[in-house]
Amino acid sequence: MTRAIAWLLVCLLAFFASPLNAQTRAWLDRAQVSHGETATLNIQTDQSVASIDYTPLQRQFDIAGQTVRRSYQRSNGRSTATSLFAVGLRPRGPGVFTIPALRVGKTTTAPLRLTVVPPSVLPASGDADAFVETVVDAARPYVQQAVGVQVRLHYAVPLMSGQLEQDPPSGASLRQVGEDLTYQRQIDGRRYNVVERRFLLIPERSGALVLPGARFNGQTMGGFFDQVFDDGRKAVSAASPARRLDVLPIPTGAPQPWLPLHDLKLRYVQAPAQARAGEAASVEIEVIADGATATQLPPVALADTPGVQLFADPPQVDEQFVDGRPRSILRRRIAIVPLQAGALSIAGPRIEWWDAAQGVARTAMLPSLQLQVAPGAAAATTSVDAAAPAGRAGADAPSGDAAHAWSRRWPWLLLAAALLVVLAWWRWPRARVPAADACGDAPSPEAPAARIPSLPDALKRDDLGVIAQALGAAAGSHGEDLDAVRQRLDDAAQVEAVMRLQAARWGSGDAASTLAVLRAAFAKGPRWRKAAPASTSLLPPLYPE
Repeated sequence: MTRAIAWLLVCLLAFFASPLNAQTRAWLDRAQVSHGETATLNIQTDQSVASIDYTPLQRQFDIAGQTVRRSYQRSNGRSTATSLFAVGLRPRGPGVFTIPALRVGKTTTAPLRLTVVPPSVLPASGDADAFVETVVDAARPYVQQAVGVQVRLHYAVPLMSGQLEQDPPSGASLRQVGEDLTYQRQIDGRRYNVVERRFLLIPERSGALVLPGARFNGQTMGGFFDQVFDDGRKAVSAASPARRLDVLPIPTGAPQPWLPLHDLKLRYVQAPAQARAGEAASVEIEVIADGATATQLPPVALADTPGVQLFADPPQVDEQFVDGRPRSILRRRIAIVPLQAGALSIAGPRIEWWDAAQGVARTAMLPSLQLQVAPGAAAATTSVDAAAPAGRAGADAPSGDAAHAWSRRWPWLLLAAALLVVLAWWRWPRARVPAADACGDAPSPEAPAARIPSLPDALKRDDLGVIAQALGAAAGSHGEDLDAVRQRLDDAAQVEAVMRLQAARWGSGDAASTLAVLRAAFAKGPRWRKAAPASTSLLPPLYPE
C-alpha cells in the first residue's frame, strides 16, 4: 500500500508538472545534394493530421512524391499514434536553400537548410541503363583513420530484383553504416533512380590499399522477344572500378591516444556559475568530431579537483554521415558536488588530436569552470540554531528567500499532506506507530533485519533500493516507508534528498545525481526531529490492554 501511495504521488506530480507538448520534428536525409538529385524531407509527428500542405515548398522545389506511414504504440496504459510523412524535393538550381517552416496540426516544423552543388562528373553517360560508382572520402588516409565510402547504384529501367555487393579490402575493416538512401539524379537528360549505400573503412596498416569495385546483378523487364522466348526477364549487371588508397603511417611524435580527424569542437552546453555545498550542480559538455565514430573518441570528463565530487552520466551519442564521412556528436552531463563553500575552479576538458587534412597536431580545450559555492543547507541550519537564543523573535520571521520558496512549494506540500492523511488513515486500525525516545534518537525496530546494512555502508553502494531500506531501518519504520522517513527528518537538505530518492526509484529522476545528493546530505548521518514529551491523560484508555 505504501508503494501504491508513492506511485500515486509521483503520477500526480507528473500530471501537474509535466507539460503535454506534442512532439513534431523534421529532418532531411541529406544536407547536401547535387543539382538534378532529389532530397527527402521527413516529418514525424504525434499530431492527428491526415496530410501536410507542401505549398510553401513549390517556390524553390519540384515535388517528386509523397508517402505517409502511421504506427501505434501502447505504453503505461496509454496509446500513442505517430505519423511519418516523406516528400521528395528536387531543387530547381544550385545554391543554398532554406526549407520554410510547415504547419503540422497545432505545431510548426523548424526551418531546414539544404545545399545544392553543381552536378559532378559521372563515370557513365545517360545511355547506360544501370551503372555503379564508388566515392572515397580520402585517397591518402592515415592508419586507423575513419574513411567514408559511398557506393551508388544508378538505374533508369524498372528492376524486378537485384543485389548490390561490396567486398572488403585486405588490410582494413569495412562495415556498412546506416540504411540505404534512395533518390533521383538527372544525367544527360535521362532520369536515374539512385540507391546509395555508405560504408566505414578503417585501414589497419600503412602502404597500398586496394578497395575492390562494387558489383550489381539484377533483372529487369525484357523486350518483345524476351516475352516470347523467355520468362519476360532480362539480366542487367554493372560494376565500379577498384580504388587504390595510399595509407600513411602514424607520424612520429603524434599525440596519444592517436585520433586522426578533419575537425574537433568542444563547447559547454550548460555551465553553472554558482553552487551550494553538498548539493549537485550540472554541467553539460558537447563534442563534435568530424571524421570519427563515437567509439574512437576518448572519454569526456572534468579533471579531478580537491574538495569536489564528480559524477558523470553515460554519454548521449548521435552518429551521422556528412560530406561523405562520419561525424559524431557526443553530449555528456556531469554532476558537480562541492564539499565546502568558497571559490571553486575546475579545469575544463582537453583533447589532443591530429589534423588529417593539414598533417599537424592540434588541441581542443575548454576554459576552467569558475564557481562561487555558497554554504549548504546544513551549515545554514546550524548558524540559525546558534543565533536562536539571542533573538528568537527575529528567527521566527522568515526571510524573503524562504518566503519565496514556500510560496512556490506550498501547493505540492498540500498535496503531499493530503496523501499522508490517507496513508495514516489506512494504517491506524492495523498497527501503532512506535514512538521516539526523549533524546530524539530514532527508535530501533523490535526485530531488526539482519540483511539490511547500516546507512553509511548503504551510501557506499550504487543501489537506491538498499539505501531506501537502510533509511527505513534507521528511522524505525516498516520496510521502505520513505514518507515516514521524511516526517522524522529535521534537515531540509536531507528531506529534499529523500524526495529525490523517491522520484528516482519511480523513474522520474536521475539515479547518478540522486546518489550524489544522498551522499552529500547524509555524510554526517541523519538528523531526526526531537519528539515532544508525551502528556499524561486523566481519562482511562479507550481500548485498555
